[in-house]
Amino acid sequence: MKKKLVGMLALSSAFLLAACSNGGGDDAEGGGNGGGDTVELSYVEWDTEVASTNVVAQVLEDMGYNVNITPLDNAVMWEAVANGESDGMVAGWLPATHEAQYEEFGDQVEDLGPNLPDAAQLGIVVPEYMDVDSIEDLDDQVPDQEIIGIEPGAGVVAAAEDTVDTYDNLSDWEVTPSSSGAMTSQLGSAIQNEEPIAITGWSPHWMFSRYDLKYLEDPEGTMGDAESIHTMVREGLEDDMPEVYSILDNFEWTEDDINEVMLEIEDGTDPEEAASDWIEDNQDKVDEWTADAE
Repeated sequence: MKKKLVGMLALSSAFLLAACSNGGGDDAEGGGNGGGDTVELSYVEWDTEVASTNVVAQVLEDMGYNVNITPLDNAVMWEAVANGESDGMVAGWLPATHEAQYEEFGDQVEDLGPNLPDAAQLGIVVPEYMDVDSIEDLDDQVPDQEIIGIEPGAGVVAAAEDTVDTYDNLSDWEVTPSSSGAMTSQLGSAIQNEEPIAITGWSPHWMFSRYDLKYLEDPEGTMGDAESIHTMVREGLEDDMPEVYSILDNFEWTEDDINEVMLEIEDGTDPEEAASDWIEDNQDKVDEWTADAE
């Protein structure tokens, strides 16, 4: 499979979408009736969404479609689906993480429901070797008194900022936004040297398989309850591409499934190859997703 860059201009604001094509060209062959039609999927570059989007893209390719997958910021991803530049995404964290985006764009997209139900958890995460078990007991365990976050505007960052504002013992603490990759890099370095660190964490994520970590108890509930990851599609997709719509509507898997793909990618496997490996090992589940399209 080859990758290419595709520029797309939004109708409501000027932004450039860097589309990574999983497609094999106009002559792509598959087991379905895609006939070389192109499907545009968007996602946010979190490990969970890299895994799920590549799996869904591979399934659609196997059905005969060309698929472009485009990494975007949270708000732009939602906007792209809302204005029809993207056919859909499998990356909607609800009700908390993408609450702001859902409030802005929710009435302009179709929610196909959870593809990973009640499996997503947010929280303040520390290495198991740190002698603290609750947010309300954080003091000077982390010398810089900071919580390392991911991208600014992400729901987990906003929740962490609310946490710092709510807990009296965190009055001198701050949340430092970075990126998902930068955060996990800092986490790995700290653990390698057995140094203290606090991060904005979420499950599912490969870091819980790689490292011995724990969520801090959250008696004030500021980090929220368990979330689900939803599939969102543009209005009109069911009429325009009924096969694609049915596959996206049927797409649902488990935390073990997504962890398997994420960990393989983190171990160095190309995301497309990791997706193909998982599909090969889980064809029965994939057949359930494509049953209505065949």
